[in-house]
Amino acid sequence: MSFIDKKFAETFGQSPDIIAAAPGRVNLIGEHIDYSDGFVLPFAISDRTYAAVRVRDDRKVRIASVQRRNKIVEHNLDAIKPGLKGEWERYPLGVIWAMGPTSGIDIMIDGHVPLGAGLSSSAALECSVATALNHLFSFGYSLEELARLTQKAENEYVGVPCGIMDQSVSLMAHAGSALLLDCRDLSTKNIAFDVASSGLELLIIDTQAHHSLTDGGYAERRASCESAVAKLAVKSLRELDLAQLEQSQNLLTNTEFIRARHAVTEMARVMDAVQVLEAKNFVALGQLLNQSHASLRDDYTVSCPELNVAVEASLTAGALGARMVGGGFGGSAIALIHAAHTQATIAVIEKAFAENKFKAPRFFTSLPSQGAQVIQRG
Repeated sequence: MSFIDKKFAETFGQSPDIIAAAPGRVNLIGEHIDYSDGFVLPFAISDRTYAAVRVRDDRKVRIASVQRRNKIVEHNLDAIKPGLKGEWERYPLGVIWAMGPTSGIDIMIDGHVPLGAGLSSSAALECSVATALNHLFSFGYSLEELARLTQKAENEYVGVPCGIMDQSVSLMAHAGSALLLDCRDLSTKNIAFDVASSGLELLIIDTQAHHSLTDGGYAERRASCESAVAKLAVKSLRELDLAQLEQSQNLLTNTEFIRARHAVTEMARVMDAVQVLEAKNFVALGQLLNQSHASLRDDYTVSCPELNVAVEASLTAGALGARMVGGGFGGSAIALIHAAHTQATIAVIEKAFAENKFKAPRFFTSLPSQGAQVIQRG
């Protein structure tokens, strides 16, 4: 019996019908452009969230979490709709609302994606539940449809106006590859991401400056991009290059212009990153990571002192490139480093954090991993 099997039985008195798992993600490059119809290049990490689910013969929905000491949240299926108060359980409830199961269910969550670290713990939670429900109720949704449904859950139920990237990669990723995702139509291409054979490693630095995307900063930036799109009379910022944007600068406020400039230049960096990855030109990839961070810091203003110190210390220690990842305002950074220098790089970053009186960061690495899966049926 697996750990989550045991916890499910202890909490609900029976065994689950199905257990599914979905991973968090690191976005190699392409930040804050999924909601502008951009291309992004994330990969799934090995850390996953597990959802054990059992169908009930009534209309009750009960949700518990290993990490929440098995406190059970209970609602009637017919009462689950946007506006229902709650905390972390809003994410699985949003998925239930978006997918519409025909009977009540019991759900046990076991999450191993670090919370608030910019590694998309919320998408991992949503996609593990969605994968389980899709199989359990034989909905037959495609991965693209599941991505749209889980995004709808987060947008309309939880109230975070996120793009489609996090859910898509959590569902669609393949081991050994980054996922080039077209956020307009959800078409994908696997891009081999093998830095180890070149003696390199992607270090993930959790600054432990934990962030929340429900405090308005994310929504404000998305609104600036949408305002720019309306004023420039284009379908999305993807339709513009930098020269066209600069020619229209007088139509925008300064804030709208710099937000749009980040989106337009970041989209170009994603396509450049695909080319340099295919050529295994990791020096050029590092330069693109640095440019992405500068744009997120200066034009999109979603970085923070801890993220900036993590990036600067990584570069001081000899990293080829580094940048913040995720929604920003805290969370994690990545650094492309020589694998032989991992411990020395960590030491430099830890020293810089201590000198700035920041909370000590956490470090981990991950190879590109598989997307959501059913791992057990009852």
